[in-house]
Amino acid sequence: MNQRILYSFANFGDAVAVQPASETARTTPSQAERQQGGEPPLISYFELARVMERASRRFSGLLRTELTKLGVDDIGPAQAMVLLAIGEAELSVGELLDRGHYVGSNVSYYLKQLADGDYIDRMASQRDKRSARIRLSEKGRKLCAELREAAKSYERALTRGEQDRRNLETAFQTLHQLELVWGNAHRYGF
Repeated sequence: MNQRILYSFANFGDAVAVQPASETARTTPSQAERQQGGEPPLISYFELARVMERASRRFSGLLRTELTKLGVDDIGPAQAMVLLAIGEAELSVGELLDRGHYVGSNVSYYLKQLADGDYIDRMASQRDKRSARIRLSEKGRKLCAELREAAKSYERALTRGEQDRRNLETAFQTLHQLELVWGNAHRYGF
């Protein structure tokens, strides 16, 4: 069964249809076919995942540039994302794992770097001395505020009008839905 998700808001000429990679390979109709009411180009889930990965790498590079502008050289983009995931909350490591979908060994390494750089405060849990509670230090809160402020300029460049804001919201909802579907398929199968 060929279920299509149309993204007519995307700036790909016409519309883009997403289909499972097992259905068919990407086809690009000729200009004449499109003018005669032919099918829009098809994008497989594999191609969509590749674009998401590239966008993530680009964002990581952008975050690295912002850290450099701010004079931060003791942590990288991954650790900065952990700081932003913690936010104003006080979390256990387990809660942080759930919130950020990190691998446990990576988070332990990231948290050690962040603690060594005085970006987070780590304290033993009152209930269970084996587990730690984590919150941002003043230095961590300041860095997060600076990163959020820098992000506003990129958001302004990306969303110039109401339609752009709606497109961004639609993109977020679509990616979130894909995350849920792919996560459940991975855990439970179809």
